[in-house]
Amino acid sequence: MIGIYGGTFNPVHYGHLRTALEVKEIFGLAQLRLIPCRLPPHRQQPDVDGEQRLKMLQLAIAETAELQIDRRELDRAGPSYMIETLRSLREENPQAKLILFIGTDAFAGLESWHQWQHLFDLAHIVVMTRPSYNKPDLADFFRQRLYTNRRQLQQHMAGGLFFQAVTALDISATAIRRLIADGRNPKFLLPDQVIAYIRNHQLYLSPTQDT
Repeated sequence: MIGIYGGTFNPVHYGHLRTALEVKEIFGLAQLRLIPCRLPPHRQQPDVDGEQRLKMLQLAIAETAELQIDRRELDRAGPSYMIETLRSLREENPQAKLILFIGTDAFAGLESWHQWQHLFDLAHIVVMTRPSYNKPDLADFFRQRLYTNRRQLQQHMAGGLFFQAVTALDISATAIRRLIADGRNPKFLLPDQVIAYIRNHQLYLSPTQDT
């Protein structure tokens, strides 16, 4: 199984990294691919360009062999639609089971995603939740696809929905950018190598609204 974990990673922080490593282990994935988004369809464009966000991600996981980076969205023109990412991954890996990992906020807005129903034709979707998360009432479309045991993901190529509790690190990229813009120290929220890169390149000195 191949896991897909997308995001702007603006900047990457321990909340991203811890959950990525956890789901890699919990689901016994052959690969967990971190996919930085070039142009997010549902929020304003990040003020830091994709190559710099990629470099921070590379620094963050340099000593973590369990995680991989996939740059296909950075190389693709236009909005970074996940449906296009999954289609290209499916073409390259016709026999592999794909799992798209998303957070609860992303799941709440999933029906606004481009061709969102077809995501399930290509992959399973796992919603990463806090341990105390109360699953909302699901629409029929989701209820019909809900798995109650993660072993069910192994039995089908795509089409399942599963909720998985992960360690809740309440870290926000938005809050990190605000700390930096205010001249405060973001240590212990993201790797030291990433902090050094941010300082060396004078990133996030002005507050932004991108999340």
